[in-house]
Amino acid sequence: MTVQLPEADAPQDLAAIDLTDPQTFHDIDTHAMWRRFRTESPVHWHPPRGATPGFWVISRYADAVEIYRDNKRFTSERGNVLATLLQGEDSASRKMLAVTDGQRHRQIRNLMLKSFSPRVLQPVVAGVHRHTRELLAQAVERGETDFAADVVDHIPIHTMGELLDIPLADRPQLVEWNTKTLSAHASGDGEFESIMARNEILLYLSELAAKRRANPGDDVLSTLANATIDGEPLTDDEIVFNGYSLILGGDESTRMSTVGGLIALAGNPAQWRRLKDGEVTAESATEEVLRWTTPAMHFGRRALVDVPLREKVIRAGDIVTLWNTSANFDEEAFDDPCSFDVGRSPNKHVVFGHGPHFCLGAFLGRVHVGAMVEALRDTVGAIELRGPAKRLYSNFINGYSGLPVAFTKA
Repeated sequence: MTVQLPEADAPQDLAAIDLTDPQTFHDIDTHAMWRRFRTESPVHWHPPRGATPGFWVISRYADAVEIYRDNKRFTSERGNVLATLLQGEDSASRKMLAVTDGQRHRQIRNLMLKSFSPRVLQPVVAGVHRHTRELLAQAVERGETDFAADVVDHIPIHTMGELLDIPLADRPQLVEWNTKTLSAHASGDGEFESIMARNEILLYLSELAAKRRANPGDDVLSTLANATIDGEPLTDDEIVFNGYSLILGGDESTRMSTVGGLIALAGNPAQWRRLKDGEVTAESATEEVLRWTTPAMHFGRRALVDVPLREKVIRAGDIVTLWNTSANFDEEAFDDPCSFDVGRSPNKHVVFGHGPHFCLGAFLGRVHVGAMVEALRDTVGAIELRGPAKRLYSNFINGYSGLPVAFTKA
């Protein structure tokens, strides 16, 4: 048995929906909204609003995958999320892996991949499982807890801290800065706070990278700070921005998937029972949690040439947004997509993107979510939500910053 999302209506005029406004994702049933986009306007032109330029909205899975693969006609170098694309260009362009294309992208990616192989990460993986079980055990003993603040917030940043060798005392501050960078806790949190938080992380990493260049260790930041490509060292910006990207992607998205996964398991008792009884594997449940939560709602590209798509023509220079949060619920790609099904197979979601820019940290993302799924299965008997989850205010990150729950020991 699976529990389905409720049916609801989206506004009648799709052109009236403002995807640049985070409030839209609080006011509208987004599953109903995306269902209508996929059906009525899968290649949709989002009109300009004031000084904000227009952009294309891609909602079908097949179209999103096609564009993700196509780094000849679409580029990431002008930005890869809506906020920076609308500003014209990302300040990290050609410095950070996610917004670098071509040969330089391949060179830096190959350099960083050495630090992300499953063999190299084996001790890190063991630490993730150990740390997750310790924090969850403490929460179970307390009985009632804020699952986000007391448990989940301490796990991925600990892993990123190990990878970058960030002092333990500094890690909570990085979590706070990172949350402000990608999203907000409420509508009153402004763009200024986001920019300042980003600058704080960059400044912190810049100082840390200088120390690692002088006294290198075995961490990823030391690797970046002391690496050479064709005999030339990476620039200071490349070192800092690629260290920043690890914190940016590795912390926030993992936390959102884990918190959202607990909400899904609590709200779908039959699926929770399937996991507890061993009817499905933790790996299968992990993939469904990732699909169901889809923490990064979209990624973006800019067209380099005119590209025909579903009887529309995307013009050279146009902004194109690929909405994972729609693609992962596409009826043409997933059976019964609006049901949370921990045994779903196949489950080829695009949570980590696709193609040349497939997320470098995908393996670790799966490790984090999988460790929590296993720990919940083995140590928790029952989950009871004790209040509303505190939703983040964002048109990019889908998730929660607070979740009061009570656990019963297995």
